[in-house]
Amino acid sequence: MRRLLLSLTLLLGCAWGSVAQAADTCTVSVTNIDFGAVSPISGTDYVAQATGTFSCLFSSLNLGQLLTPNAQVCISLGLGTNSTSALPRKLGNGSNRMEYNVYVDNSYATAKIWGGAGVAGAPSTFGMILSAGLLAPPGTYSTTFTVYAKIPAGTALAAVPTVGNANTVYTSSFAGVGTYTYTTYGLINLQGCSASSGSFGFTVNATAINDCTITATPMAFANASILTGNLRSTSTLSVRCVNNNAYQIALNGGSVAANVANRQMKNTVTTDKVSYLLSATLDGAPWGDGTAGTSMVTGTGTGASVPLTIYGRVPAQVSPRPGDYKDTVTATIYF
Repeated sequence: MRRLLLSLTLLLGCAWGSVAQAADTCTVSVTNIDFGAVSPISGTDYVAQATGTFSCLFSSLNLGQLLTPNAQVCISLGLGTNSTSALPRKLGNGSNRMEYNVYVDNSYATAKIWGGAGVAGAPSTFGMILSAGLLAPPGTYSTTFTVYAKIPAGTALAAVPTVGNANTVYTSSFAGVGTYTYTTYGLINLQGCSASSGSFGFTVNATAINDCTITATPMAFANASILTGNLRSTSTLSVRCVNNNAYQIALNGGSVAANVANRQMKNTVTTDKVSYLLSATLDGAPWGDGTAGTSMVTGTGTGASVPLTIYGRVPAQVSPRPGDYKDTVTATIYF
């Protein structure tokens, strides 16, 4: 009897020792966030998503956890590189910055910015419970959650530059500043999500692209019965290019003459034509496409809309028959 009792005691000791060696462990991971191509002058928000995964290896021999293995986790996020505040966070390229933020839901509300207790202005965290189910066998179990990110339209985005007149990648790293605390338990959790901890990381990227928009107002010359002197008029091009984005603007030869050095307007009824000139300054060099003695207008974007004046002149010439004379000139911006 004594030998049997001693043997039983040793077996029990081995069983309790195996509990200490087979602790349940959990991890958190988040995929990278990529906004893709972002035009700072588009006037639209850009959104992106990532998938987070909370995984646990349940292997405990504790009776309660063996019957119903569960885990509760709280997941926080720091500022990331290139940010000094969560209001807003910033992506970076050298000294340049692009504002954005990361959220726990798709309301994109300030109150839902993903942060934590130590992140000023961003107290929201992800919290969840992973349950393997009643009498689930030992193994790895997972659940997923969605991370939301947004670059808001506005003056801050419009000021974002490209570098070297090329598409420019802005980035932020969260390596090691994603943190989580968790507790594994059986029937009842008395510790919240504070028993164990870990860290994770991911990156956020956005590519600022070179982009320009251009619009024009019509040019209308005053009525004249005879063309014995100059007739003048102006038109305005509205040009908007990404900050630091170099551009050139060409004017073609028009739909009538197709000649940048000798544009013409045509009578809408007859075949009569009137010659005219276009320039970037009053009586300046002809504005064309860089051929036949003409030049293009060049500039560098600021992110804001810039007005450019087109000066039109009908020089003295043989007066044509009365009527309406028209031409269509196409402005093309190269960037």
